[in-house]
Amino acid sequence: MFRVLNKIFDNNARDVQKLIKNVVQPVNALEEETMKVENLAEAFMNLRQRVVEGGETLDDVIVPAFALIREAGRRSIGKRHYDTQLIGGAALHYGRIAEMRTGEGKTLVATLALALNALEAKGCHLVTVNDYLARVGAEEMGLLYRTLGLTVGLAARDMQPHQRQAAYACDITYVTNSELGFDYLRDNMAQSPDQLVLRADHPLHYAIVDEVDSILIDEARTPLIISGQAEKATDQYFIFAKLVKRLQKGEPAEPGKRTEPTGDYTVDEKSKGVHLTEQGINRIEKLLSIDDLYSPEHMEKAHMITQALRAKDLYHRDTDYIVSAEGEVIIIDEFTGRSMPGRRYGEGLHQAIEAKEGVKIENENQTLATITYQNFFRLYDKFAGMTGTAKTEEKEFLDIYGSDVLVIPTNLPVIRQDHDDLVYRSKMGKFGAVVNEVREMHATGRPVLIGTVSIETSELLSRMLTAAGIKHQVLNAKYEALEAAIVAQAGRSNTVTIATNMAGRGTDIMLGGNAEFLMGDRLESMGVNRFAPEAEEFTKAIMRGDERAAELIKALPDVPANFLAEAQALRDQVNADRAKVRELGGLHIIGTERHESRRIDNQLRGRAGRQGDPGSSRFYVSFEDDLMRLFANDRVVAMMDRLGMDDTQPIEAKMVTGAIERAQARVEDRNFATRKQLLEFDNVMSKQREIIYAQRREVLLGADADVEESTEGMVGDFVELKLGEFAPIDEEPEKWDLDGLKTALADAVPAFEGFDFEALRGMSVADAHTRVLEFTADAFETRRAELGADLLNSLSRYVLLQVVDQYWKEHLHGMDVLRQGIGLRGYGQRDPFTEYKFEATNMFNEMIDTLKTEVTKFMFRMQVNTA
Repeated sequence: MFRVLNKIFDNNARDVQKLIKNVVQPVNALEEETMKVENLAEAFMNLRQRVVEGGETLDDVIVPAFALIREAGRRSIGKRHYDTQLIGGAALHYGRIAEMRTGEGKTLVATLALALNALEAKGCHLVTVNDYLARVGAEEMGLLYRTLGLTVGLAARDMQPHQRQAAYACDITYVTNSELGFDYLRDNMAQSPDQLVLRADHPLHYAIVDEVDSILIDEARTPLIISGQAEKATDQYFIFAKLVKRLQKGEPAEPGKRTEPTGDYTVDEKSKGVHLTEQGINRIEKLLSIDDLYSPEHMEKAHMITQALRAKDLYHRDTDYIVSAEGEVIIIDEFTGRSMPGRRYGEGLHQAIEAKEGVKIENENQTLATITYQNFFRLYDKFAGMTGTAKTEEKEFLDIYGSDVLVIPTNLPVIRQDHDDLVYRSKMGKFGAVVNEVREMHATGRPVLIGTVSIETSELLSRMLTAAGIKHQVLNAKYEALEAAIVAQAGRSNTVTIATNMAGRGTDIMLGGNAEFLMGDRLESMGVNRFAPEAEEFTKAIMRGDERAAELIKALPDVPANFLAEAQALRDQVNADRAKVRELGGLHIIGTERHESRRIDNQLRGRAGRQGDPGSSRFYVSFEDDLMRLFANDRVVAMMDRLGMDDTQPIEAKMVTGAIERAQARVEDRNFATRKQLLEFDNVMSKQREIIYAQRREVLLGADADVEESTEGMVGDFVELKLGEFAPIDEEPEKWDLDGLKTALADAVPAFEGFDFEALRGMSVADAHTRVLEFTADAFETRRAELGADLLNSLSRYVLLQVVDQYWKEHLHGMDVLRQGIGLRGYGQRDPFTEYKFEATNMFNEMIDTLKTEVTKFMFRMQVNTA
């Protein structure tokens, strides 16, 4: 009965069938006709003309466009889109999130939606998680786009502004999420139009986010921040790093057992928080020789002590961060295992970690511009995403982005075997069992990929495998320069690979290895760019067994003719190994710990079983793992004790696997709540940011007359503000503070020194206000005559940008301070978020009033040297 109901209410299956009927079948019907088209670029540009000039929509031309894109793929890179890839491409065009299994060819799927949306000539972005994937995507798929007459660009970390401008001016741009976000923030700090790198007309039109769950969920807990130096580094961090070593960690109070916490401080690992006890506060006050740690004058010390304790007990080397050879503390992404150079923990935590590690403390930073990934991607006219795992997070995608998830069927059935978890009492018991399983698999020649959650674990396993005489490769944040090369060959026989979390995600693991990758390595050793069109054409010809390879090799400079035989031998060797590995059962995945998100576990499993390949997976868990220790049920441990089970005896039961998944679901809910709270707070800032950035863009790109009008309007607003303060309309003129009004106005507009303010008392309120505003307009006209129209316009732009930037920066700092302390309002039975909105709105309104005052002062009092 439940199967029948599921079928009736399965919207996913119905939506897939709809796309097959409306897109896939019509595209297939056009295939034969499209193969006869001689000039694909001309045919595709005809579609652009129909859209841009003819008024047709993208939905009107999706079928002929997809047919041309498929044919371009077949001709240029030797890849014809599967029907399932057409479904994925259509889902991306309609702004949905496409869940596609590993190995289903998401890189090729994206070309369909990108090329189609590029017909609007407004620019499309393919957003990836790292520079390598962005570069590979742009270069590999560039042949396809150029065959259609489209331009493709790459915006990479080390590019100059003019190179970035050229990349974003292309029809399609490949870029990482962080680079794109920072380019947006930098554009909103630009002082002249030539400094903008994103398109001026349509900066954020259409984007496809690759590994959308990694970017929009995992990384969404940390906002993008551009910082500037605020104050010099303080050696106090070193003092507090030493001081907290003298404090004793205790246990929190337990209802029904202990009413008071023990020790000097307690640690809450779930929320990553520390709390000083009364005993601890007293001890610190004695050590520092102060009376009240939480008095206003010592609040900074209290904050630094808290961060020193967090650095000591909650942030661990080789798990949360690494220390480079140059003594730099580099954060490790907890979800991908990749290092994040340039990123720093906020609120002094990074400095506290630097002090703990005894390295140089970098300067404190002040926020100059910030935005969350959620609010950034919501700025796009349309955006879509693709990943191997998104369905478990569909609620979040719907709530925050308004996008649902469409699960795309696989091209071939998945035959991977996913075994139940094996649960051990201790970590060492678990790791010993992992080594034994690897030894058994390795003895048969079967490839093994081991997933770990930290560098520390990967290096421990590496030492254990070395002691067992098992040759292996290690991939973690310390070796990520080798990431693609290691992962690309992880499917070869007799290969054992240890990878931190999902390091290498985005690179396909092919059974037997990746022959094209090996050929590319050899070409680069001979000085040839593997991604050059001639090199790609040659390697693809080798893979197809095309006789033209003998001619194509002649177009490769410095490559000897005998490399043809070597390349063919590499291909044959990989094909033979692929057959061997398939017979052995394919790639075996071993997870050494359950992650706090089921999605990350599914990503690891998904590395095996691509395109109908055989494969298997198993997770090894211990009751000492963080997830089990913090969230699982203690009764299972007690049961193991009663049964007398030791470290070598695992539990393999669906009951335990179910308990783990329930623990993961609880953590996922908690993390979602954290991200949602971050977004709610940023939404307050977002409305303010939109107003400021829109005003900046208007000043930067607007016509001279519009900028002058804005300046004059702000001067008028300033005068009205002062009239409301010193001569309010609901007060009799006799009660007005005209001396105060004169002082305030003359301070900004010197012409008011000669204005007869006393004459206002004999006028009606309306006439008095009108008289002051008319005098202001005359003063502005006089200033225009003094400077000349051109100089006035230049001055207006300069003043508006400088003043807005200065006070926006100060406002951001004030918002940071407000955000840090607003939680304390909860102790007064007041909702912190409501209080934050109220305070933030008041602060913003005050900032706007200050802007108007400062702009007026600058416009009238700035001395301009025209010599």
